[in-house]
Amino acid sequence: MGLIHYGDKDRFCIAAEKRFDEKAIRAFCEEAGLAFYDTACEVRRLRDNASDAYLEVVEQTDLKELLKQIPYCAAVISTGQKSAEIVAEQFGCGMPSIGAYIEVLIEGGRVIRFWRMPSTSRAYPLPLQKKAEFYRRLFE
Repeated sequence: MGLIHYGDKDRFCIAAEKRFDEKAIRAFCEEAGLAFYDTACEVRRLRDNASDAYLEVVEQTDLKELLKQIPYCAAVISTGQKSAEIVAEQFGCGMPSIGAYIEVLIEGGRVIRFWRMPSTSRAYPLPLQKKAEFYRRLFE
């Protein structure tokens, strides 16, 4: 978000402490109307790495119930293959291609944009600049 909105990939980092600036991130997200949540409430790593291939989802988040609590939410963005699969399964729809969205009709006649983005993990083999190009589409 720092790179996309401020041209500075370290905008939300405290360099001297080698950590993210949670207070600045929260303030930015609140101002921008962004919220983050996992598509799984309980997972088990089958190997000691960040790959979704070795991630077992024990309990999925009930996205429909979650969206009832946030009636002004207009989009759900998945940030990786496993989360996109869960969203598609729960919405009963196909998966958009990476960097694109499909519109999904949910309870109450509400239309949600379901975006599929590349993983934000450093393990995902795509340069940060390329990832930022995909994520920039969310704000156009």
